[in-house]
Amino acid sequence: MTDRVRAAPSPARFGLTGARAEDELRVAGWWDDDGPTSAGEVVLPALARSADPDLALRELDRLREALGQDWAELAEALRTDQALRGRLFGVFGASSALADFVVANPDQWRRLAGTNPRDPGGYAEVLLAAVGADPESPPPGTPRGARARLHGQEAVRALRAAYRGLLLEIAADDLAYLVVPDLPAASYEDVTGRLSDLADASLRAALAVASADVLPSAEPAAGTAEPAGRAADVFPHAAGNTSAGEPAGTVAAPARCSLAVIAMGKCGGRELNYVSDVDVVFVGEGDLTLANRLSGAMMAIAGEACFQVDAALRPEGKAGVLVRTVDGHAAYYRRWARTWEFQALLKARFAAGDVDLARRYLDVVQPLVWMAADREGFVTDVQAMRRRVENHVRGDLVDRELKLGRGGLRDVEFAVQLLQLVHGRSDETLRSASTTEALAALGRGGYVGRADASGLGHSYRFLRTLEHRLQLQRLRRTHLFPEEHDTGALRWLARAAGIHSDGRRNAEDVLLAEFRRHVGRIRRLHEKLFYRPLLQAVARVPTEALRLTTREAAARLAALGYASPDGALRHIQALTSGLSRRAAIQGALLPVLLDLLAETPDPDGGLLAYRRVSEELADTPWYLRLLRDEGAVAERLALLLGTSRYVPDLLVRAPEVLRLLADTPALTGRDPAEVATSLRAAVARHDGLDAAVAAARSLRRHELLRVACADLLGLLDVGAVCEALSSVWVAVLQAALDAVLRATPPGDGGRRPARLAVIGMGRLGGAELGYGSDADVLFVCEPHGGHSDDEAVRYAASVAGTLQRLLGSPSQDPPLHVDANLRPEGRGGPLVRTLDSYRAYYAQWGEAWEAQALLRARFVAGDAELGERFVAAVEPVRYPEGGLSPELVREIRRIKARVDSERLPRGADPTTHIKLGRGGLGDIEWTAQLLQLRHGHEISGLRTTSTLGALAAAAEAGLLGEADAESLRAAWTLATRTRNAATLVRGKPTDQMPTSGRELAAVARALGHPGDADPGECLDGYRRVTRRARAVVERVFYDA
Repeated sequence: MTDRVRAAPSPARFGLTGARAEDELRVAGWWDDDGPTSAGEVVLPALARSADPDLALRELDRLREALGQDWAELAEALRTDQALRGRLFGVFGASSALADFVVANPDQWRRLAGTNPRDPGGYAEVLLAAVGADPESPPPGTPRGARARLHGQEAVRALRAAYRGLLLEIAADDLAYLVVPDLPAASYEDVTGRLSDLADASLRAALAVASADVLPSAEPAAGTAEPAGRAADVFPHAAGNTSAGEPAGTVAAPARCSLAVIAMGKCGGRELNYVSDVDVVFVGEGDLTLANRLSGAMMAIAGEACFQVDAALRPEGKAGVLVRTVDGHAAYYRRWARTWEFQALLKARFAAGDVDLARRYLDVVQPLVWMAADREGFVTDVQAMRRRVENHVRGDLVDRELKLGRGGLRDVEFAVQLLQLVHGRSDETLRSASTTEALAALGRGGYVGRADASGLGHSYRFLRTLEHRLQLQRLRRTHLFPEEHDTGALRWLARAAGIHSDGRRNAEDVLLAEFRRHVGRIRRLHEKLFYRPLLQAVARVPTEALRLTTREAAARLAALGYASPDGALRHIQALTSGLSRRAAIQGALLPVLLDLLAETPDPDGGLLAYRRVSEELADTPWYLRLLRDEGAVAERLALLLGTSRYVPDLLVRAPEVLRLLADTPALTGRDPAEVATSLRAAVARHDGLDAAVAAARSLRRHELLRVACADLLGLLDVGAVCEALSSVWVAVLQAALDAVLRATPPGDGGRRPARLAVIGMGRLGGAELGYGSDADVLFVCEPHGGHSDDEAVRYAASVAGTLQRLLGSPSQDPPLHVDANLRPEGRGGPLVRTLDSYRAYYAQWGEAWEAQALLRARFVAGDAELGERFVAAVEPVRYPEGGLSPELVREIRRIKARVDSERLPRGADPTTHIKLGRGGLGDIEWTAQLLQLRHGHEISGLRTTSTLGALAAAAEAGLLGEADAESLRAAWTLATRTRNAATLVRGKPTDQMPTSGRELAAVARALGHPGDADPGECLDGYRRVTRRARAVVERVFYDA
């Protein structure tokens, strides 16, 4: 007997697939013939979590060569210092440019060791010292400010190296948690704040170099030669002055000017990118000619060493002088400034130079910012500016442009700045230079819905994070999201951003979906702000004026997406007519609601439903007040009404659920068991049978609406939806059965002739009910108190029949049909049997399909002890000893084939029929049930009423490959969600997925697809998932 050959260990286990990976690991000391060394076991898991493990390893190998004998020290530090591992591997896997910097300066790795990041307040001291300026001296740009001792290219090289070192530290702290999850994650605000602090410090150091080269100094002391290579010889902006850096023996003469550097744009808002121009405005005092030369030299030095400095936001733009006095700025802004220039001043703050001069400048210009909204055409100007910016983006790039494209960063920034300039005049809490801080303040102040503010803040941070990662890669200014077919770039970006597979989709697909979701959310806010003033005008004009402007108003509503603008105008008129307080509140609400409804799949249907709900609840005093005061309620209600026909019908009969729309935990957090207990207790308080059943219907109505709302809003997953719907059905059965038993005379002797149990079957038994599902049941009884079997059956049949009749009686609520057709002999058999009769029937006459149906059997109502004995009695039937015979397997396959050919409705598309279509619910459930029937007797995990539970047990037992099980799980989950969504959209049970039009758009929206996405993608996705499942069914069920 030969020994089994063990597979050789491979670096691929750690995501290392490069041809030289094993060699590089061996020379690093992390790999040998047995696989990872002891040091490798520590280091390699972290390396594997970097954005690109192969790139990180190549850069480490280069660093090893650069360090030579000193590599051993770094290798040991990497083994013992997890912070160093996280920072170095994070940088090396995400940024080839910073890796090049470390390789060129090998000792730079030491700045990444340890646990405490450098205080950004010390950046200026580091950079000033790097160029030979005294950090303790007054700030550069003041008359006696610090001046550098290095000059020309020597100063540029020193400043560039020091700047890159600090940038390395920021990036390392930003990326480390992705590699070592125990390390703290730096927030977006922390990263952009540190980058802005670094920019400020760089401007101060560049100003110190420029001061030494441009500003006059005293005569050299005797015997001291003037240094060569002045900055004036290197930087054209510095020409015209013969002074240089101050060597020993000279004393700096007081400057004849002061200069303040005002940060603008992202730097001003402390939201700077890794690679970005730094926007500035210069303010001078004294000799402005000298101040102009000083500012020009500073820009040139910073541009060569750190980043481009852009002064185009100054008065008159690039055509204007570089430096103005405070009075010069004030005169310009008061007389000549355009709207966009006030918008830019929102971000203005001191960055470098003379702080007192900057303070005087800000004291003058900041009050002017809050007067800008009074200008004629202000809102139109801001909107036009945004359109011009977007129109400059190439058409083939507009959907990938993170910064300027549709749904990009500029959409958020323009929207926030517009609201700031309008409302910040009277609300000083909105006067923040930071986009995210201002957005949060707008949410707190009620100017933006809280959900919008939170969601937009999250989306803005998400896009900025992607922007940061893309720029870090090569330290190049870029804002382009990768193309969809570039899977390598998408995979790298997903890993660099901390996005992973969700179990159903790989990381790059998750990234694409998240990108589209966030871009869609941002774009919707932009459109909302663009149209809202128009909608206010349409909703609030008097009736006479409305008639005069019908054509224009209809055209505007059509532009928003209303298919019947004339009908929409009639609804608006009906809701706002009259002088009542209700009409006035509707007049204030409708502009927002019209806009919100325009973003839904069916704006016209949504507006009609809103009118109906408003009219039905006209006498409910809190209804309009809730919509007015709770922005989230109005937003959510609009989405629900514009998506679903199921919700409005329930809402007029259960309006109290509206309050839950403002409270997400209350909307989603109810425990199904608690709901069931509450329902039974409430029904038990009613003596009359009709009153008890009416109470059960009312509580079910409330619960159905609550679950439907949470489902449509994307707040409950499909498992929670099915559990909640099944639980409330069971509770209704229990409560109604209790009520019927209380109302039914006990018979002779005062004792009931029988005990009765209700057995859940089908989707009720599996706790997998949807919105349109009936309750499949069996009724089982047992004689009690000396009564005969016949007496017990007659009594139990009377109770069961009454239960079916009461629950199934017509009403305005979704039907409560109790279906007992899965009983022995079907509709031709008795409604109720004794337990012994069931045993005898299944032993002698039971067929394969009945054993299959019993796989879902579980006790749901009535006598629990009897119910559990029934379940125990049918165990040998549904899990037959030895499994199914080949003949019975063929019989089940024959029945399934017959169902496929005969039950599918005429003309139905088998690729989109949710229940009977290819890869649909029927395919998956029959496959799981066949595995249960064949192997349930020996594999305990298969003895479950849950479809997903059975699939999981089959995979664990090796009856299904994990990939096959995942394909079936994904298809069952998607089909169940789609069936629920289609029922909610149409307002009635359906098994057919819509294939076009607004219904498809609504189903796609209900399934979580962005509102502006192509609904066809939803349909294609459904077909793709079910096609994979059908392939598994062909192999596993039909043994093809």
